[in-house]
Amino acid sequence: MANTYTQIHLQIVFAVQGRRSLIPAVHAQTLYQYITGIVSQQGQKLLAINGMPDHLHLLIGLRPDKALSDLMREVKANSSKFINEQRWLPGKFSWQEGFGAFSYGASQLSQVINYIERQPEHHTKRTFAQEYELLLQHFRIEYHPAHVFAPAEDVT
Repeated sequence: MANTYTQIHLQIVFAVQGRRSLIPAVHAQTLYQYITGIVSQQGQKLLAINGMPDHLHLLIGLRPDKALSDLMREVKANSSKFINEQRWLPGKFSWQEGFGAFSYGASQLSQVINYIERQPEHHTKRTFAQEYELLLQHFRIEYHPAHVFAPAEDVT
């Protein structure tokens, strides 16, 4: 798209199916590298990635020729397949349906990167569900608490 100039920065947050802690710490960096490759292969720029055993945060620069939902479908499908092929876990790994996406200006990027890099520290103070609901509230996104994520006990 000639003469198209954009600056679209999104923090994307998504959870393991049932919010279970299934991302092994010993494999987290390998998973992050794999996801970085997916994002890059889709023509997008990954600025930061980190998470916890039950969820991930990505900060991406999104180009206007790619729909966010298409990018996330690729990230989640291919990373699930990768985890299952690596046999890191007994049984089948999958991500929970959906994701949160939150936009930021260029002046906020270092703060968001710092937040993503310090995930373990943040989660000494609040759970993932609390963190996610705070993001939804901060960005004034309407939601129904019962529909944000399927509780772990509802997953079979």
